Amino acid sequence: CSYVCKTGLFIYSGMSWDFFVPVCIGDLVKTGGINQYVVQDVVPPKQLPSHLSRFKAALRSQGPLCILEHFDTGYSVLQHCSLVELGVKEDALELLIQVVSGLAASLPALLVSTSISAAERKEKLNAVKMSVFLLCKLTETLESYSCRQSIVTAPGKGGKKGKAGGEGLLQWDSEREKVLHALVQLLQLDIRSLWSLSLVEEEFISCVTCCCYKLLENPTISHVKSKPTRDCIIHLLGVLIKKYNHLLGASVKVIQLLQHFEQLSSVFAQAVSVWSTEYGVRAIIGEVIREIGQKSSEELAREGSGVKAFASFLSELSALVPELMIPNISVLITHLEGESHTMRVAVCEVLGEILVRVLCGDGLDESGKADRDRFFDTLQEHLHDTHSHVRARVLQVYTRIVNSKALPLCRYSEVMELAVGRLMDKSINAVKSAIQLLAAFIAHNPYSCKLSSADLKKPLEKETAKLREMKKKLEGKAPVAVIKASELWAAMEPELLVTVRTELEPTSETEREQQEDEDDRDVEEEKEAEDDRATAVKIAQYLRVNKYRNAVRLCIRAHSCFPESEMFASLSTLTPETLMETLALIFKGSDEDTTELSPNLPPTPQKEGEKEGEEGELKKQEMLVQYLTDTETFALQVERAISVINTMLYWKTTSVVQEAVQFCVTVCEFSVANSVSGVRKMLPLVWSTDAAIKDAVVQAYRRLYLNPQGETVRMKAQTLVDSLSELMVDASLGTIQCLEEIVQEFFSSGSNLQSTVVQVLWERFTGKRETSGLHKRAAVLLLGMAARAEREVVLSNLDTLCSVALGEKVTEDFLLARDTVITICSITDHVRQSKGAPFRLPQEHQLFTCLTQAIAEGVVMEDPYWQSFMEQAVRLIYFLAESPDQLCSRLLQRSARLLLDQIAEGGEVNKDPGQMQDGSQESNEQVNCVCLAQLLALCGCVAFWQVSHLERSVSAELRRRRGETEEREEKEKGPSSKQAANESAMEEELGLIGASAEDTEAELIRKICETELLAEENLLCAFLPLLVKVCSSPGRYSHPQLTTAACLALSQYMMISPSVCEENIRLMFTVLERSSFPVVRANAIIALGDLTVRFPNILEPWTQNLYARLSDEVPSVRQTAVTVLTQLVLKDVLKVKGQVSEVAVLLIDPEPHITSLALNFFNELASKDNAIYNLLPDIISRLSDPERRMSSEDFNTIMKQLFSYITKERQTESLVEKLCQRFRTAKTERQWCDLATSLSLLSMCERGFKRLQECWECYSDKLTEPGVYQPLLSITAKLRRGAKLQFKAQVDEFEKRLTAVHTRGLENVESPEMEEENQKEGPTERTVTHTPLPTRGRQTKPSGSSHGDDSFVTPQKSRKSKKPVITFSSDEEEDEEDAVMAESETPKVTTPIARTSRRARLRN
Repeated sequence: CSYVCKTGLFIYSGMSWDFFVPVCIGDLVKTGGINQYVVQDVVPPKQLPSHLSRFKAALRSQGPLCILEHFDTGYSVLQHCSLVELGVKEDALELLIQVVSGLAASLPALLVSTSISAAERKEKLNAVKMSVFLLCKLTETLESYSCRQSIVTAPGKGGKKGKAGGEGLLQWDSEREKVLHALVQLLQLDIRSLWSLSLVEEEFISCVTCCCYKLLENPTISHVKSKPTRDCIIHLLGVLIKKYNHLLGASVKVIQLLQHFEQLSSVFAQAVSVWSTEYGVRAIIGEVIREIGQKSSEELAREGSGVKAFASFLSELSALVPELMIPNISVLITHLEGESHTMRVAVCEVLGEILVRVLCGDGLDESGKADRDRFFDTLQEHLHDTHSHVRARVLQVYTRIVNSKALPLCRYSEVMELAVGRLMDKSINAVKSAIQLLAAFIAHNPYSCKLSSADLKKPLEKETAKLREMKKKLEGKAPVAVIKASELWAAMEPELLVTVRTELEPTSETEREQQEDEDDRDVEEEKEAEDDRATAVKIAQYLRVNKYRNAVRLCIRAHSCFPESEMFASLSTLTPETLMETLALIFKGSDEDTTELSPNLPPTPQKEGEKEGEEGELKKQEMLVQYLTDTETFALQVERAISVINTMLYWKTTSVVQEAVQFCVTVCEFSVANSVSGVRKMLPLVWSTDAAIKDAVVQAYRRLYLNPQGETVRMKAQTLVDSLSELMVDASLGTIQCLEEIVQEFFSSGSNLQSTVVQVLWERFTGKRETSGLHKRAAVLLLGMAARAEREVVLSNLDTLCSVALGEKVTEDFLLARDTVITICSITDHVRQSKGAPFRLPQEHQLFTCLTQAIAEGVVMEDPYWQSFMEQAVRLIYFLAESPDQLCSRLLQRSARLLLDQIAEGGEVNKDPGQMQDGSQESNEQVNCVCLAQLLALCGCVAFWQVSHLERSVSAELRRRRGETEEREEKEKGPSSKQAANESAMEEELGLIGASAEDTEAELIRKICETELLAEENLLCAFLPLLVKVCSSPGRYSHPQLTTAACLALSQYMMISPSVCEENIRLMFTVLERSSFPVVRANAIIALGDLTVRFPNILEPWTQNLYARLSDEVPSVRQTAVTVLTQLVLKDVLKVKGQVSEVAVLLIDPEPHITSLALNFFNELASKDNAIYNLLPDIISRLSDPERRMSSEDFNTIMKQLFSYITKERQTESLVEKLCQRFRTAKTERQWCDLATSLSLLSMCERGFKRLQECWECYSDKLTEPGVYQPLLSITAKLRRGAKLQFKAQVDEFEKRLTAVHTRGLENVESPEMEEENQKEGPTERTVTHTPLPTRGRQTKPSGSSHGDDSFVTPQKSRKSKKPVITFSSDEEEDEEDAVMAESETPKVTTPIARTSRRARLRN
């Protein structure tokens, strides 16, 4: 019946209709089936408030069943939802929540009742379905409205929301929770009994679940503020899954929503874990994972497939319930072979979680261990995954496994080796993850990291030898197979029992007589045995060799022979049982008599205790050897990792450097052997321009050294000093300078440890606390670092420094004296860069008295550390003393006089080796050579610091005084006229103020250097002839130290003035070329580099001689040369010319450090516009010169690196043409091959290929050579990749042409075809297809210079001696218009080294 009665009495008296939950809301107003409820009265929007009031009154009076009467009112709110006000909807929602809550409260009593009528059940069921339907649909509507409002009122730039929208949203959040709580309360009841046969209709369940999933689509559902709502939805769905058969529907819906809403991954991970644990529905995990596992790799590779959400869901779910993932893991592992790297990462993370939290520990069964090993094998495979993200994440998974101590010991070595290998990965993320994994290995390793592999080698060899000896001893002593006596007895017992019974059976007379005869013989043998013990031994021997009858008979007779013996006492009653017991006792031995019988019993199997003891010792030794082997392997891998990661400290990627710094800190904290090397190596990074790197290093040192542990301030200070001192022991000067930055920051930070630290340092330095010389030096250097922050730390204790380190015992420890001088330097103006009047001490100060005396006395001593002390002392004198030139002049006089006095005492020095008569005279001369070398070193040092003093201190003081004078004059003048003020302002803008005065001061300094420093009255002048003589007579003065000192001092003299430099430059280059001492040549290169900066015009003609040292036979000289030339070229002191080819040769130097320096040179040079492009033709010409005899492999290696810097298309195009033109003039096959190889190394572009085709004639006649054909063929292979169809056709045609000429020759291929092509193109001249032969009569003049050793002369700028070199006719015809580069990119001057220009030929 399709009607509704309006009277409540009719409804309660008998219900004749059923409410069916509609699929669509509009279905309720349509004519339904038999007994189906249909809405008759849809209330207009304006009347809804009054109807809601009646609904509310009915709810108060009738309870939740009023919904049966007022359903149409709630339905009307739904129908007009877009038209009614928000307040009406909220009122309706509140009423529906109360109805559902009322039903949840009233139903329990009804459900437990047994006397419920069918009508009452139908009534309650209709009320439940109606109220739940309305509540869910209204909730969905309000949720949609809320989402729309949140989009409309989203915060703009100001970050403010609309007031109304904001309030509505906040109110809805709280109302939403009430709705969900009400539904949970109702559905938690067992309301299934309201339905017929307890079969809940699918539409009712869908109504509730659709509401839940609609709420989950809210973008903010995963936020923290939405946690209560999220938890309610999860629990509501959990009830539906457990009680209302929603398992399959939920699993499908989870997959669908994950595909479209990525933010739901964490929500559903939490939901599935709750459903499977709290609600016990474990099958949900299998269903969801099976759905994901069935996704094909092609489907997951598509955009929008939700693969990120799936991956995130799996990762988070495995973190929540890893043990429930194991049964379904086989479904997921198939994705490891798929294309989606995101899924591969997720599966690897799932495996990691399982290994960390489930398959770990020693309590695993065999199945668990097999699964664990299989999962580890899978992870190890993906350390070599094709995608870098997968490799990085797998390394992170391993890091978590190691940190959780879940990695089996047997896999440590293998995984660590793989991690060290990943340090070479191309991906930065993989490298960082590998560093983190190695740090975790070191932090959680079961071995001893404190021992290096070298320390472990001897113990390992010793224990291995001991193991071998134990094995040999055991093999010689023990039988091959050890069988226990009890086992042998068990084996022989059945057969022996048969023999015993046979012997004890009654026999015939004949047999008895034979037996008695045998017994008599046995008795005679028995009498030979002394006692019962010997008889027992005999019985055991019979049993051992299977003579059971003899053993039994002897045992029977033994009782009559030895009736009092305990061994045979049981035979008084002769039965098979007593006889077997006696035989068993004899063979196995009783527990009581084992020790007594064992010496005399036959060689039965060895006793178990002794054997097991020896085997136990052997096993212990094997375990010890295995542990030492594993420890050594681990130590070797750690050392390898440290060496690789130390190189990463200077990578350009900031994040990698930060990880490397962190690794060094970890290694140092765990006291790993050689860990200090990385800590020292990262120290120069305190000067890094990258703030993040600098901060990382400072924080690392603060953590390692400046945050000491201790109970008292005193103990903390001592710990801090100890750690810093250890770092400074044997540290280089550069390391100490870097450490100053960090220590200075500590002393500037205002730490409460400062005063105590300074006190501890002074105690160590003065010897109040016993300490080694190394720690004394470290203490005084640390005091100098503290003085940078607070000058008084050192200034107030100068007397102490002088008396302890520079007093009477100074000659005993020049290193301590040197470091003390360095510390005193920290209070000078040069270090502190203070303004104002210079801080200097008078000449009579105790400090200078001690210094001059120590220097002078050291001149005539042979202390190897004196020179380093002297250099620092002279520097300090010039920094801190008043009139340091007078002080040093007296110092030189005193030193020279002491040396002359020593010579006078020992006899006049005979410097002519031919006049030496005996060994004592030679020894005397050698001693004087060392002293003379030290005096010359002092002269050079004084000369250098004198020039520095003039140009820095004196010049700065002149400027300061001039500034004070100008300020004073301005004050005295007072206010001047307006015109004067305008003029001074104009001059200031033009930068003219003070310019003339500065020029005057500079000219004064230059004049002093030129005329006064080496004037006859100046003591420095007296030593210059001696220096020149020693340097120019290497045969006479062959002592290495003397030669080194003289060469260095002469170069320091040459810094004084241009005239001195010009006079001695030829001599310096002679020393550079001919000296037999590598250290002299290296010093000469450094000195000449400094001279090039100071006097560039004088050194410019000698550039080629500097480059010549790049091919020196000694690696240290080559290293010095490339370092100096790199600085000169990159600072634009030297012009970059073709000699750079000598630097290019160092790219294949056998020394890796030199190779890296050369590579760094070209990396820096490439940052300058077109520098390498301009040089490439000349480098190719020089390297392919037949006289150089460079192998083709080396040529290819060098060119590959250089061509990697050519990235512009115009440069490539121009180089293609230039290289092709050089085929015409190349004279040897090797040169053709080098040119072809160079072309193949270019990153060829379409324009470059076009130019290559146009230059066909240049190289076509050389194609018969495989060395030319193969490189050109490789160009076509590269061009074909990713080319368009039209361009690919051109490439294919060119390749066919190349192959045809290579196989058949140019004449046979091109004659008729070329004529046809030429006719088609038009009446142009025929192209000559053969390369013209070079003119034989023409002589060319090269630009290089060549000097023999016997004619070492200063090169002239205009005229240079020539030698024949290869020239290129193409270059003579080449115009500047050939290059198609823009004007800004085109080099202004091109200077090919191995060819002559048109201008040069005309001039010559």
